[in-house]
Amino acid sequence: MLKQCIKAENAKLKSSAIWILFFIVPIFPAIMGTFNYLGNIEILQDGWYSLWTQHTLFYADFFYAPLIAAYASYLWRLEHLNHNWNFIMTAPVPSIDLLLAKFFILFKVTALTQLWVGILFFLCGKFAGIPGMVPFECIFWLLRGLFGSIGIIALSVLISMIIRSFSVPIILALFGSILSLVLVNGGNGYFWPYALMMLGMNSNQSENNMNNGFAFFFFSVFFFVFFLFLALRYLKKKDICSA
Repeated sequence: MLKQCIKAENAKLKSSAIWILFFIVPIFPAIMGTFNYLGNIEILQDGWYSLWTQHTLFYADFFYAPLIAAYASYLWRLEHLNHNWNFIMTAPVPSIDLLLAKFFILFKVTALTQLWVGILFFLCGKFAGIPGMVPFECIFWLLRGLFGSIGIIALSVLISMIIRSFSVPIILALFGSILSLVLVNGGNGYFWPYALMMLGMNSNQSENNMNNGFAFFFFSVFFFVFFLFLALRYLKKKDICSA
């Protein structure tokens, strides 16, 4: 049944507005980060690593989480329209399969987003005249940021399931990201899902800033399980007539 649910969610992606967000939104932090780098090149003299600090300053801190929230809001949009919520509540589909299908699709789109961000980073680096190739550390930070996003994805599935508005989950994700800046600077980022993504991306840092890899992986998995559990409980208690 999970396979069929994933196919159904995949069908929503075809010719959907998600791909407009996917292609356009990451371009903004890439441009902002590149011109910020070029405007301070006399200070930022560490090549790819300096460019990384500027790209992630905007992308990881302000664009990443709201973009995931936008993806999630779009995936839940059809269920919230008309009487489609009642349909999924009465369909012979396990609730866990429905939630996991949405999570897997969101994770896939997020992974593709990270790939697109990596491509933009490379192109911007060449535009800025940085020699050589992207360091392996930057590629690793992209992948680690993807893992750190699993808690955000699960939380976005939960919030967009409960809140029918398309924009409110995005605003909440933006506030979550802003709060993460305070928590990361205070050394408490491991206890906040949005901050885990920033830590994974090594946001605004040219050297690895993660001092506790175990805590990062543990809390990433914890938040994924915790928010998925809350979403499952909500679905099982949701009244069909209240949708």
